Amino acid sequence: MDAQLLIPGVIFGLSIGSIFFLMTIGLSLCFGLMRIISLDQLLYYSIGAYITYSLTLATGDVWLGMLGGCGVAGVAAFAVERLIFRRIYERELTFSMITSFGILIGGIGVIKYFWGVVPRPVPVPMMTQLDIAGTEVPVYRLIVIGIALLVYAGIWLFLNWTIIGKAIRAGIENVEHVEGLGINVSRLFTITFIIAGALSGLAGALHAPLIMVDPSMGLEVLAFAFMVVIIGGLGSIKGTLVSAFIVGQVISLGSLIYAPLAQLAPFAIMLLILLIKPTGLYGSALLKR
Repeated sequence: MDAQLLIPGVIFGLSIGSIFFLMTIGLSLCFGLMRIISLDQLLYYSIGAYITYSLTLATGDVWLGMLGGCGVAGVAAFAVERLIFRRIYERELTFSMITSFGILIGGIGVIKYFWGVVPRPVPVPMMTQLDIAGTEVPVYRLIVIGIALLVYAGIWLFLNWTIIGKAIRAGIENVEHVEGLGINVSRLFTITFIIAGALSGLAGALHAPLIMVDPSMGLEVLAFAFMVVIIGGLGSIKGTLVSAFIVGQVISLGSLIYAPLAQLAPFAIMLLILLIKPTGLYGSALLKR
């Protein structure tokens, strides 16, 4: 394959993988700690994109719009956790998945009510190109990759070096043990949900300039979100990052080889990995207990 196609293809794959990581890290955090499948994270992804669009339109500053999108998504996640999920944590896993899917569908209806059904454009904040081995690649995509890696490093430091982070990590291993130590588990759940929603919103905000913002954008990435968390292993932060980059590269390079591979190859990779390792690359503790 020609280097002038390969290098942009790899960068494209890494940037899409970065979006997938930010979009699904909330799914992993919520499953790991609260034992719920939070498909509503894809609603916060859409909210992040739409708030970015609106604030950019109002202020002319895309970066400010992205910051606002991330913040509003976190607030929306806080409201949903307080009003809905707090009442169903003890219910079956399937119930949380169905409930969160209902929230996603309802949220799409709200988005259509306020913004309509016409796709909206968000300008790319940086049009600069960087020369890599004689091939120009968009600096903005490199920034997206860098942000995703910084978020991963930040989450790792938060979980390993802060009191709240250590409590969350302990809760992922054994919630009952954390409760026995007198830690307010309910507050941990809320903090985790806010972080998850804000990161999903960040994914939508960063993705907005690369696509047309659409009410159904959350549904359109649902299959890829499932693939990322299943390949990486439910509840695994590291697995989410690795699998997101794998899926991103398979989509990007597959489309360069043969366009239909962009849709089919990730499913084939997922099935192959599950045949070899049913719990995913970094299977969660819950699946092993």
